[in-house]
This record gives sequence, structure tokens and C-alpha cells, in this order.
Amino acid sequence: MRRSSGRAAALVWVCLGGVAQPATPSTLLIRGGRLIDGTGTPARRADVRLEGDRIVSVAPGLQPLAGERVIDARGKVVAPGFIDLHNHSDRQVFQMPEAATQTAQGITTLLVGVDGGGTLPVRDFLDRLEAAHAAVNIGTMVGHGAVRAKVMGEDFKRPARPVEIAAMRELVAQGMEDGAFGLSSGLEYDPGYYSTTDELVALAEAAARHGGFYASHIRNEADLTLRALAEALEIGWRARIPVHISHIKLGTVAVWGRAAEALDLLHQAARENDVTADWYPYDFWASTTYVLTPGRDWEDRQSWVKGLADVGGAGHVLITDFPADHSYDGKTLAAVAAARRQDAADVLMDIVHRGNADILCTSMSDKDLAAFLRDPLVMVASDGGIQIAHPRGAGTFPRVLGRYVRERREIPLEVAVKKMTGMPARRLGLTDRGLLRPGMKADVVVFDPRTVLDRSTAERPQARPVGIEHVFVNGVAVVDAGRPTAARPGRVLRSLPRDVGHEQSLDRSSLHQMGGADLVQVREPHPGVPDVVGVHGHRDAVAAVLEAIGPAHDHAVGEPALLDHPLQVVEDFLGSLFPARALGVARRPGVEADEDVALGLGHRRIVSDDRTATGAASVAEDR
Repeated sequence: MRRSSGRAAALVWVCLGGVAQPATPSTLLIRGGRLIDGTGTPARRADVRLEGDRIVSVAPGLQPLAGERVIDARGKVVAPGFIDLHNHSDRQVFQMPEAATQTAQGITTLLVGVDGGGTLPVRDFLDRLEAAHAAVNIGTMVGHGAVRAKVMGEDFKRPARPVEIAAMRELVAQGMEDGAFGLSSGLEYDPGYYSTTDELVALAEAAARHGGFYASHIRNEADLTLRALAEALEIGWRARIPVHISHIKLGTVAVWGRAAEALDLLHQAARENDVTADWYPYDFWASTTYVLTPGRDWEDRQSWVKGLADVGGAGHVLITDFPADHSYDGKTLAAVAAARRQDAADVLMDIVHRGNADILCTSMSDKDLAAFLRDPLVMVASDGGIQIAHPRGAGTFPRVLGRYVRERREIPLEVAVKKMTGMPARRLGLTDRGLLRPGMKADVVVFDPRTVLDRSTAERPQARPVGIEHVFVNGVAVVDAGRPTAARPGRVLRSLPRDVGHEQSLDRSSLHQMGGADLVQVREPHPGVPDVVGVHGHRDAVAAVLEAIGPAHDHAVGEPALLDHPLQVVEDFLGSLFPARALGVARRPGVEADEDVALGLGHRRIVSDDRTATGAASVAEDR
């Protein structure tokens, strides 16, 4: 379905797939807990009432209704259900639709089709998911690798030809129309490894035209990480598409301690584009043996020697699944080499010749991990799945809450919850999930902040965490008093296709009939960019637009609306909707008045002084 005019078309572009189940008369009250709403604001005492698949009340002192079930949440935290923006359960969800390892850690929504993978056509995949009735909500990306394989077949070890790129663009566009949220790539893996930057730009443009974002497992997470990050950011800038860096890491000794440089690249790009990343709380990764060498020459022994040195040696490589000889499973490469009385590089080359093995590789710096977590552009995601060999599949979210928040105090609890809920919801453009407020879908988790902790390990990767007591998906309990219920109330999430090309005209008339204050304040601006955006005489319309492209924070009538969007994207989007000279930007003190900000032809800039927050400003015309 395509909508090309009217206010709804301009503003509302994400909906739920499938048939919504009607609300029932029964309600449920979660009473006495500390509410953390997903916005990053401080916890507060409030009760939450669910009715059907919606949150209907959020307020202190709610009284139980006749016959209503009441959950005593005293001493507990009540938060939105966790949204895992990077999950590999594409196939497993059909065999294990209860998704027990996911719901056990408070996850209520998964995004699959990541790292360039996924299934084509997207529509058929989503229809199959709908019929599977999973326990969690699921959305998908269009996988660049899947698209490339479909078009190029086995002849993929080369740059794509123009006719092939055109065919791939069509597949991406079709996937977006079918309900995907964007384009994903996995450039360390075949067949994406052989793609050019120009190919990726062309495909990202196709996703951008339908309102999607570009998520990338970048080309290198080792010595060349910074170069690979720069390529992903360039793709976003050239294709005019938001960029999301998957499982950001510095995976070799040579780049340890350079987290500040990597984050600086992201923040520089965020001045001109919508840029985010996700991260998982482990210093070891899961992949296959061939990624240990930066090249594709399996006979280059020195490349394997260097690869092992880069990760700190063969003792850091744990073999989890070697189909050719399962006696290797559960042993380090160093242990296998010692048992065979061979050099570790020679053993590794033999493994690759015999079909590769799945490995866990300990190769990251704890200081870098903490730096990534603390950054405001980075959110939490598992890079896991219902049943994988890495403990992140069953432990990511409780591990953050227990180890990084409670024990290490790296970030406040409210910020951690925001990185698991409100931020990923905004990344997906979900306007009815990720926050706790009336009218939102009833995806809710209740956990004990004093005990919540992961228990999964490399030896027991599916071990259930502790401290996650209740989890609701669309108002139905999937975890009750710490136990799985086997309920499967999840829904398929589809993005509505939305053309955003310059040639498409939007019906703006309804947007211009609203009055109100001028200013809409943007929360957490990046250094060097404006602080406040407003449309003169159209404040309510601006709030409606921004609410549609990402959840807005609550605001009182007559006060600036606090939102959570990279400002450059807000400016560009509003500049396309409102007439010339309507859009203005109030700038923070100390920001130069003539700093270049693309507001669009005929729009003007407001240069602020210390009175910006009250709306006082002087006006300067754009050059």
C-alpha cells in the first residue's frame, strides 16, 4: 500500500502488520514500582494499567478495579519492553517461536535481516512470520548480501555491473515496499565483501527513497576499523540515508584504545546526518575462522600468523562448532594445536581448508567497551539469537543492567533503559513502542534492579538470567513471576513505504492550519549544531511531524517540546514541509552565527543569546 498525499501520508509511516487482536474487558495493574519510561528522564513512582494490547494509564496512586489482576512491583523497575535492534533469529523463530532466551531477558521486539542476511522476498518472509505466531514482535531489514546473491549467483567475487546494480535496486525497493525498515550490509562476509562503495550507495538510495535507514556490519572491525567506519558514513552522506553502525567494536590489539577516534567520526558525521550505532557488553565476538585474516588468500600463512597476533594469540580463539571434527568443539585453538603438536597457524589453515569453524574470539579492550556504552549515539543490541553459541544471545540486556549499571556504574539505569527502548524505537520509527505512556502498545518489563544479572557463559550460552520477573508483549504475559508462559502474542512489524524523493509533492495545507508557540527544543544536541528548531506559527504542526518520525517527550502546553532527533535531519525534513521563511533555528550561546546549516533556500536562521530557552532571539538572514 502506498500513500502519497494528505497529512497521514506525510506524517505516519510505520504501522503494525497482521491482524490486531481486539482489546478485552480485562485489565492488569502494575502497582508500586519505579517507572523508567524510556526517555532517559529520572525514574518516578507510578502505576501502569494495561488493557488489551495497550497501556491505558500511567500515574501514581491508581486503584485496583473489580476483578483486576494486580502485580506488586514495589522495589522493582517498570520499563518498556527491550527492543533488540540486531538479532539473528530469522530462521530459529520458526523452530522455536516461544523465543524463550529472548523473553527471559526482557526482549519484546527483534529486528532481523541484519548483517546483510535475511530472506527474500520480504513479503513472503513476513507472511510466514505472521503465521508462526512468535512470542515477540519482529521486523526485518532487506539484506544486501541476500540481494547480491540473488542477482549475481555464484559469480559474486567482483564488482557488480550497472545492470546488476539496477536489478539489486529493484529488489531493495520491493523489500522496502513489502515492509522492511531499511538496508543492512555485512561487508566482512561473502558476498558483500566484494561490493564497491558505489554499489552500496546506489542500493542505500533505493532504501532512502522509502524512508529506510542503512545498517552496516562494516568492512573491517580490526586494524582498518576507522577506514571502514568512514566508508559507512560516506555511504549515508552520499545516499542521504540515516546510518547505523552494527555492533561497534575495536577488535584487534592495534586499534585498542582508539574508541574516542571512532566516536569522533560518528559525531562529526552526525552534524550532517542521522547517525547511531549499537553495542553488546562482551569483550569477545562470535564469527567464523576465515575472518581472522584480513584477506581472502587462504594459502598466505603470514596473513594467518598476523591474524592470530592481532587478537592476542591462539589462546583467545575458542572453537565452538567445527563440523569436520567435533572433537575440536569447546577447545581453544592453542589447546588443539598443542594436542596435535602443530603450530596454531597451520591448524587454523587446515580448519579453513576443511570447511571453517565457528569461533568465539576474545579481542576487545574493556576500556573501549565502556567508552562506547557511555556515548549518546550508541544503544544496546545483542547481535544474538534464540539459540547461538555466544552468551550474548541469552544475556545481553540483563548483563548491561547488572554488571555495567549496578556493579560498575558506567551509566545511570535510566540511560541504560533508554538505550534499550526509546532509542531503538526511534531508530525504527516506531511511534507506539519503546516508551511507557498511555496509548502505547503494552510491551512492558518488570525487573529487580538489585538482582538482575546474566548467567549465560561460553560453556552455558543459553542459561537464563535472574531478576527479570514479568514481561508483557502486546499486553500478554510471556514471562510471569520469572517463568516462561509459552504464550505467543508477538506481532509482525512492517514499515509503510514512503517516497521521500524531491520530485514527490506533499499535501501541506493541513499542516499550516495550526497555531501555537514557535519553539520546539531538541534534546542532547551535538557540539557545533543548533539547539532549538521552530516553525513560526506552526509549533503544533512541527510537534506532529517529529512525533511521526520518532517519539516525542512529554511537554506542557505553551512550553517547548523536548524531542530526541539529530537536528540536521529535523531541519532537512521540516524544510521540505514548510514554506520559505517559516523555519528558524535558535542557536546555543557560543556557536558562530555564520556557521553553515542547510535549512533550504529562503529559510532563515535565528542567532541566540543566553535567553534562547525562553524564546528570545535576534534574526539574521541566510547568506
